[in-house]
Amino acid sequence: MQIGFVGLGKMGGYMVERLLGDGHEVVAYDLSPDAVKTAEGKGAKGASSLEELASGLSPPRAVWVMVPHGDPTQATVRGLADVLSEGDVIVDGGNSPFGDDKAHASQLGEKGIHFVDAGVSGGVWGLEIGYCMMIGGGDADVELLKPALDTLAPPDGWLHTGPVGSGHFVKMVHNGIEYGLMEAYAEGFEVLRESDYELDLAAIAELWKHGSVIRSWLLELAADALKKDPDLTNTPAYVDDSGEGRWTVFEAINESVPAPVITLALQMRMRSRQDEAFAAKVNAALRAEFGGHTIGEAGTIK
Repeated sequence: MQIGFVGLGKMGGYMVERLLGDGHEVVAYDLSPDAVKTAEGKGAKGASSLEELASGLSPPRAVWVMVPHGDPTQATVRGLADVLSEGDVIVDGGNSPFGDDKAHASQLGEKGIHFVDAGVSGGVWGLEIGYCMMIGGGDADVELLKPALDTLAPPDGWLHTGPVGSGHFVKMVHNGIEYGLMEAYAEGFEVLRESDYELDLAAIAELWKHGSVIRSWLLELAADALKKDPDLTNTPAYVDDSGEGRWTVFEAINESVPAPVITLALQMRMRSRQDEAFAAKVNAALRAEFGGHTIGEAGTIK
């Protein structure tokens, strides 16, 4: 099929490459001319503006947006609304909050432009193995996109989850679960590392990949990382978050659903960004004040 693509970063660029590899016609645009040239080198038709991108597509036009959530997505959707026509479809494949999807669908609907949200999982490995995708939108719009979805995903790797917003909602919860899984692996390997045994963590991770009840793709990635750098000396102890873990916690609160594992995993990511937590200092100071306990060095009990 013919499809426009806005946003040619790591994810977007690889998605375009996968589409081109399966014979789709892609008109590509990015704020970076170099990124557009790279896409052209792989077979895409480059565009220097959203207007040029729209003019290079035949109705009904489908344009996939793969830019950071927030202002970049908002600006891109507004810009596309000015150059697309009734019956065209905009797909937001970024990590946008599901509430934004409903607003976009309403605003675009006034012009007869359709909107689909796509939660995309797979990271930089998606080029090789495909992207797991959670799609929210109308039946006819999803059917229009089906050829591209079939190419981007592995077999059985995409699902029409429901109306607009449902795709990003499911992806949000997916990422919240991911936070909890990652934290569990992180804590487990630290317990192993700090034991009295001289354990080969890479070998243990490799072992667990075969028949263990905790085997997963994340475990495979952990095994690969530990093989390259057993003590992770080249990896800073700083863990960022893209927002979806937070949104999952917020939604759990809104729904009165207890989600302690995901919440704690999010909090641990925040803790990783503090060189020396002030809260820990307050704890130590209070202990010294009420009990006369000596404030000791790390690893000592006073």
